[in-house]
Amino acid sequence: MRGLNTWWNGLATGGGVFAAFGAAACCALPLMLASVGVGSAWLGSISPVVAPYRVPLLILASALLLAATLRLLWQFRQARTCPADSACGSSAYRALTAIGIAIGAALLTGAFLYG
Repeated sequence: MRGLNTWWNGLATGGGVFAAFGAAACCALPLMLASVGVGSAWLGSISPVVAPYRVPLLILASALLLAATLRLLWQFRQARTCPADSACGSSAYRALTAIGIAIGAALLTGAFLYG
């Protein structure tokens, strides 16, 4: 069952990040990339393609990031109640999931604010 749980975390987090990326590609992402000194001319070809799907991408990103956050909170709760001599999951994996959720939330916030 661990494989299915790991798959669900990856799907929710990765899907949320990619959907937020698509929603932010038109306005917020070029601004974010320019603020850290990265060129964003390559986004010119992506923006017209994803612009009509902005609202569905925002909804999808919000739902997937919420699911990933709830799943991460459940994993933290499960790790707290687990016996000391058993393996209840990798804390590194939980940290990577949290970082992915934070990146997706930043992209999603930018897409909401600058869209």
